[in-house]
Amino acid sequence: MAEGLRERKKRQTRQYISDVATGLFVERGFDAVTVAVIADAANVSVNTVYNYFPAKEDLFLDRASGVTDRLARWVRGRPAGESAAAAVLRELREEVEAVSPRVGLFAGYAAFMKVVEEAPTLRSRLWAVGQEVQATLEEALREESGAGPEDPGADPLPYLMAGQLSWAHATVMAAIGREMLKGRAPAEVSREILALLDDIEDVLGERVLGYAVRGPAGAAPEGR
Repeated sequence: MAEGLRERKKRQTRQYISDVATGLFVERGFDAVTVAVIADAANVSVNTVYNYFPAKEDLFLDRASGVTDRLARWVRGRPAGESAAAAVLRELREEVEAVSPRVGLFAGYAAFMKVVEEAPTLRSRLWAVGQEVQATLEEALREESGAGPEDPGADPLPYLMAGQLSWAHATVMAAIGREMLKGRAPAEVSREILALLDDIEDVLGERVLGYAVRGPAGAAPEGR
C-alpha cells in the first residue's frame, strides 16, 4: 500500500526531530541536551517531541527497532541446508565484508559511539536492546526448531542457542565500536572483524553450528 500524505509528513517530521537531536547530542553530549532544547532547535513543541519519542534515549537510538529482530530475520530467511548459527555468521560476514554502515562501519560511527560511551542511560538502553535481540531470536528458534513456545517445561536449547548467537553478534558489534572509536578506517576494521568472526566460529563449536539446520521445503528442521 502506498504511503499517504499524512503518513509521509509524520515520518518526515519524526526523522527531522531525530536528526536535529542527534546533531545536538554529538555536539554537546547526551546529558547536556534537554528535550526542551531539542524542541526549540527543531521548531516544534515539547509535546510534539514526546508524541514521536517517549523518552530522550529514543531520540538517539531511534533505529533500534530495526536491530531487535535482525538475528531472527536472518534465521527465518536462511536457505535449506543451513543452520541457524551458519545463517547468522554468514549474514554478519557479508555485512562486515561489504563495510556496511548497518554494522557501524562508516566514518561517523566514532562520534555516535562517543556519545554512547559518555552516557550511562544510553549504555543501559543498549543493554536492554541486546536483551530484546536475544528474546526475539529465541522465539524464532523455538518456531524454527519445532521446540514449541516457552513454558516451565520447555526445551531449554532455543534459549541456550539464542544466548550463544546473541553473544556472537554483540561481540562483533562491540569490537567494531571499540575500533571505530579509535578513529580507524572502516575498511581496515572490516578486515580485522572478519578474522574475529573466524575465531568466533571456532569457539561456538559443532553443537551450536549444527543446530536447527533447515531441511528441504516442507521438512521439519533438525532441532538438535
